[in-house]
Amino acid sequence: MSQHLKCIEIETAPNPTASIIILHGLGASGDDFVPIAGEMDLSAVGPVRYVFPYAPQIPVTINGGYVMPAWYDIRGTDLVAREDEAGLRQSQAAVQALIEREIERGIPSKRIVLAGFSQGCAMTLMTGLRFDQPLAGLACLSGYLPLAATTAAERHSANQATPIFMAHGQQDGVVPINRATASRDLLAGLGYSIEWHAYPMAHSVCAQEVAHWNAWLVQVLLNK
Repeated sequence: MSQHLKCIEIETAPNPTASIIILHGLGASGDDFVPIAGEMDLSAVGPVRYVFPYAPQIPVTINGGYVMPAWYDIRGTDLVAREDEAGLRQSQAAVQALIEREIERGIPSKRIVLAGFSQGCAMTLMTGLRFDQPLAGLACLSGYLPLAATTAAERHSANQATPIFMAHGQQDGVVPINRATASRDLLAGLGYSIEWHAYPMAHSVCAQEVAHWNAWLVQVLLNK
């Protein structure tokens, strides 16, 4: 894409040595996860740049065609019955461009974490598994694997060993937990290393999850 997505950027100190790109969910915005990033303690891994992109504004079928921030269209409650493949692939290109920009700014790919919530989680898996340079990790909150049937053929070997953090609410009424466990099991079957957590919550984020995510981030960034 010729123009990068609008982003909020926060650096924990000058000259960051790692980047964390966090993709928001449907109808949210780039500032959605800024407060949670403020709760993270990544001092052990050095200065970090957080990148919070804004999804494009598009009509969303399930919401009556209302235009809102979305990484791709949602056509029905099933989520995977009639997937918006064109929208998914367009956003994949946009997210990939953000990763490549971090590399151009001097952050090695192995020091870049891609993360997302809900639709942002779907885009994290969509993009990260297909990216042609090894990433530090993929953090997947309250989402699922899109275009699951094409993943085995389209995934890139560069990220076969990339650790994946998956977390989900047991009472999630937006992305049912069985959709997440099916994604987890498919990825495990393809040989990916997954840290899985489930919490007694709805389609949201909880303090315990943030603590687990924080610990995982330190682990994957210290190892690179």
